Amino acid sequence: MTMQADNLNGKRRKDKPLEGVRVVDFTWVRAGPWAARWLATLGAEVIKVEWPENMDMLRQNRFTVPPGVEPGPNSTGQFADTNAGKLGLSINVRHPKGLDAIKSLISVSDVVIENFSSRIMSRWGLGYEELKNLRPDIVYVSMAGFGQTGRQHYFGTMGPAAQALSGLTHLSGLPGEQPAGWGWSYLDDTGGMYGAMCALTALKHRNNTGQGQHVDLSQMITGITLTGSAFLDKSVNGRESRREGYPPGNRTVWPGAPVLNNYRGPIAAPHNAYRTLGGGYNDWCVIACLSDDEWTTLVGVLGSPDWAKDAKFSALEGRLANQDEMDKGIEEWTSTLAKYSLADVCQAAGVRAMPVQSSEDRVENDPQLRHRGMFTKVNHAMLGDWKFQGAPFRLDGNKVAVKGPPPMIGEHTSSIMGDLLGMSNAELLEGYDEGVFWPETTPKFPYVEQAIEEAKNDVN
Repeated sequence: MTMQADNLNGKRRKDKPLEGVRVVDFTWVRAGPWAARWLATLGAEVIKVEWPENMDMLRQNRFTVPPGVEPGPNSTGQFADTNAGKLGLSINVRHPKGLDAIKSLISVSDVVIENFSSRIMSRWGLGYEELKNLRPDIVYVSMAGFGQTGRQHYFGTMGPAAQALSGLTHLSGLPGEQPAGWGWSYLDDTGGMYGAMCALTALKHRNNTGQGQHVDLSQMITGITLTGSAFLDKSVNGRESRREGYPPGNRTVWPGAPVLNNYRGPIAAPHNAYRTLGGGYNDWCVIACLSDDEWTTLVGVLGSPDWAKDAKFSALEGRLANQDEMDKGIEEWTSTLAKYSLADVCQAAGVRAMPVQSSEDRVENDPQLRHRGMFTKVNHAMLGDWKFQGAPFRLDGNKVAVKGPPPMIGEHTSSIMGDLLGMSNAELLEGYDEGVFWPETTPKFPYVEQAIEEAKNDVN
């Protein structure tokens, strides 16, 4: 049955549980757009509000423009991944007519989401107190780095800075070296998922009570939730967090470090990444044995070599004390098998083993992700066919994939203003002339020129 027939019969697609929910998205960079991106993936109509003179930072990241693609704000890969499935509205909310138009849009929407520093939206006349007068049941999600209250509420931050304050940076890095941070800005992704959860929670509350609310999320504090083991070690054992012997990385105990009970504790050996056939940059497989019985099984998989049958390896304490010798023996075997084959052999015997996968491996080579439909190919006018990640869960057997490409800046302005809000073509043209829907001094993209030309033809 086609989608159109489903709609005519009043049926809802199971992979679009948020169908009928409209979200006005004022977010930028990663965390906020990532939250709204998942709302779009779940079926909500998400309208990304932008202005070409103050573009989202990710639109300006020329380093993520794919080879062979014309550089520009509509062709950056990171923006595309972060904003898939949304509609694009270009509007100047500091212009009186732009402010009136955006308020009209919010009055027929369900959710407003933003991740500016606190009070920015209020200065524009778009704070929660103003907007709930337009729509009393509006769900308003704020995702400032430090929240909307407290002595630091106005502080600006980015993911790595929030990681430092949350304690994550202190816990990372090699022993004796400076704190390293986590590389990728995990707090942006974590904050984004919390933002989506907040929106869903507030929508559930509204559906139950008819009342909207202002959700005040602090992205920095989301990092605290990732340091639970350090809190536990302090509260239970009275020990401060440290990097001596931690993080243990792939090994239970860092080479040359004392056997400390550092959060994970000396509970598993072997617990490491081992070279596999080829010996290249990404030819590795991780093996972990959580009990003496699992070690015995691994010894059998190895072919029961004499070194592995030595009594000093039979118990965990002995394997921890002789990790270097044990790992050398294991790697002599792992180096004879390709990483995927090695994982299959180990898993068939009941040994926990998995290949170390690169991004290319995950997208192109992982059979389980392929089976689950984790990546969906979507066509974009500038980028061509791209694979976008979907949700890591299914709904009643249906995969939850992105519902469309990311928007080009201002791509859907005329349809949103006209079809949704009832603005006439004459009013639309007037808005373009007055700098409401596009800056007067900024060159227009062809699709913007086309929309203006179509409006002129309809007026004439």
